[in-house]
Amino acid sequence: MTNPKPFGRVWLWFSAVVLVLAACAAGAAAAVIQHYSRDLPSVASLRDLHLSVPLRIYSRDKQLIGEFGAERRALLSYQQIPPQLVQAFVAVEDERFFSHPGVDWQGLLRAGAKLATSGEKSQGGSTITMQLARNVFLSSERTYTRKLREILLSLKIERELSKQEILELYLNKIFLGERAYGVGAAALVYFGKDVRELSLGQWATIAGLPKAPSRDNPAVNPARATERRNYVLRRMAEVGAISPAQMRAAQAEPMEVHPYQAQVDVDAHYVAEMVRAELIQRYGEEVYSQGMSVVTSIDANKQRAANAALRKGLLDYDRRHGWRGAESALDAALLKDPQALTAQLRKIPVVGDLEPAVVVQLTPEALRLMTRAGARTLPKAGFEWARLSADKPSLKPGDVVRLQAVGEGFRLAQIPLVQGALVALDADDGGIEALVGGFDFFAAKFNRATQARRQAGSSFKPFLYAAAMTRGFSPASVVLDAPIVLQDGLLESTWKPQNYGGDLKGPMRLREALVQSRNLVSIRLLQAIGIQTALREIPRFGLPAERLPRDLTLSLGSAVYTPLEMARGYATFANGGFVVEPWLIAEVRDAQGKVLDRADPARACPQCRDDSEAESTPQNTAPRAPQAVDPKVVWLVSDMMHDVATRGTAARVRELQRNDLAGKTGTSNDENDAWFVGFQRHQAVASWVGFDQPAPLGRGEVGGRTALPIWIDYMRTALKGVKQERLPRPPGLTEVRINRKTGKLAAAGDADAIFETVQQDNIPEAETQADGNTPGESSNPLQDLF
Repeated sequence: MTNPKPFGRVWLWFSAVVLVLAACAAGAAAAVIQHYSRDLPSVASLRDLHLSVPLRIYSRDKQLIGEFGAERRALLSYQQIPPQLVQAFVAVEDERFFSHPGVDWQGLLRAGAKLATSGEKSQGGSTITMQLARNVFLSSERTYTRKLREILLSLKIERELSKQEILELYLNKIFLGERAYGVGAAALVYFGKDVRELSLGQWATIAGLPKAPSRDNPAVNPARATERRNYVLRRMAEVGAISPAQMRAAQAEPMEVHPYQAQVDVDAHYVAEMVRAELIQRYGEEVYSQGMSVVTSIDANKQRAANAALRKGLLDYDRRHGWRGAESALDAALLKDPQALTAQLRKIPVVGDLEPAVVVQLTPEALRLMTRAGARTLPKAGFEWARLSADKPSLKPGDVVRLQAVGEGFRLAQIPLVQGALVALDADDGGIEALVGGFDFFAAKFNRATQARRQAGSSFKPFLYAAAMTRGFSPASVVLDAPIVLQDGLLESTWKPQNYGGDLKGPMRLREALVQSRNLVSIRLLQAIGIQTALREIPRFGLPAERLPRDLTLSLGSAVYTPLEMARGYATFANGGFVVEPWLIAEVRDAQGKVLDRADPARACPQCRDDSEAESTPQNTAPRAPQAVDPKVVWLVSDMMHDVATRGTAARVRELQRNDLAGKTGTSNDENDAWFVGFQRHQAVASWVGFDQPAPLGRGEVGGRTALPIWIDYMRTALKGVKQERLPRPPGLTEVRINRKTGKLAAAGDADAIFETVQQDNIPEAETQADGNTPGESSNPLQDLF
């Protein structure tokens, strides 16, 4: 018989060894757990995490004009999250979420088995709680230590938070592509709606994003997003969250994406981009996430008026130059499927408030269309300008066109090829009150108001006339409007400049020459004062000197300036000779409301005559802008431009029924650029029209026809409630009675006598009497030189 005692001793010894090893393993495990648990973050800090808040930009009356953020978030409470969206995430990400303690041990075992059999690390077994722990506190590196910390933190989270609290945090913080964090932001980014307004298929689309948000999102890859959505719906049906019929209906939904744009109160996207770029220079990339708010100098009502005026002016020009045909064409078969047709129309962006529409039928009396909002019929008056023909149709079913809202109705339109800009400055301190850099920012982000350097044409002439006033000329001075032939030694050719229209007027007073914008007078005037005088005096208006040409073409406005620079130059006329610096950012605050920066612009002070008087004036607590131009010169040229706006090339300004407006039209060489720059005592406004690649606008498209109407439409709003006011006449000027033809002091009983204002030290000489004697001596040595 075998003795069992040795076996019992071996078993006892083996058991003891196992127990010791188990104890050691447990101790080691406890030590490891204690080691990695020591620096785990507190669960309470989940709620206290800093959420990136976007940069927001406002008009001066606190209306939103722009929003920029590295992250997009829209925080929701658990009660605000639709139950089916929760079910979608649970079905596809963590089926046993409501039963496990934060770690799905079955999933971990499967992941371990895969590692043992294939040697591949897997994300398997990653619960919603573990994803929350990883996304908020830990890195995404796939290491054993990170996985252990993730498990420990997940268990800790589950001990301290309810399942609903965990889901709320997870669904608010998870990254879902396109800079969207959380389901609320994803709903806005992809579908342009509140998450509670989405369909089952859209909820499933969002729930399918965590696995590969860059690859599976519908904005980047609609096909992959559809495939992933359908998988989520199948999983929801498998776990009983939805019925098979609901699954099939949701899978049949078209994958339509409506990319997010911040819902601004005022369309000022060119302005918002200027502010964004400036803040990046000042503060760096953190402006996107620190919750800064910026108040600008923009006036919301004036900005709306500027948008409307520029778009109307460009569309008016476009209609004058004829119909170019349909923008594109859709398959005419879509006309039989209203739902599919609407889906296609929604993919076509609105440009400059022009709504896309699809042609259904054209008859001589009506144009039937389909829009996003449904069927629409245009009467003949709405498309007559395009000269469409039913016999030889230039539009056919399926063609895509644009509609422009006009009053209570609509008119056929097309996106204009021509571009333009408008900028309005507060003439007293340079604050930008309105700025539009093109027809539509999202169609072309090039800011023509600040970046397009274009020939100023005749809108430059007032600066030349001002230079002449410093050299002995006055509005009464006479200069000859007659042919000029100049030899160009560099080109070995002759230059034969002409007036617009080619006519000649002979001797002309400078006031009349500016009113009628006579080119030949301007050339002779520059010859008289010398190019060096012009190069010295004109930059006093704030115009960059380096862009002034060193030849006689300077007199015709060959210098290139932006609309903003031209508005600044004219602000000097409006405010009495002070050069103000254009500015846009009035105030910057951080997320707590602390002021980080505040503008303190230098102001014009036309009533101040010296520094001591400026200091004693209560309203002049702000820094005083430099007075760079003699106020007498400014007043005289401004008065001449008042005549331009009442009886000259800009006589349409009379439509505004005010007597305090002045300005100058401008048309560059070959009619490539059309300008009107004008002002009221406190506002200077420049409007410009042209092609981005310089090309002729067409015969007759001069400043007075193309740019001036934009200025007038804007000023109708900008001047509402503004009292009429002109600069007071400064000391040193006097009113004299002159002969309208010769510009000399009129003799008694002269039938051609008129009154003119001139400098007291530059009174014209008297007319020669019949006996050859003159009643006085001239103090103008340049009088009648030309």
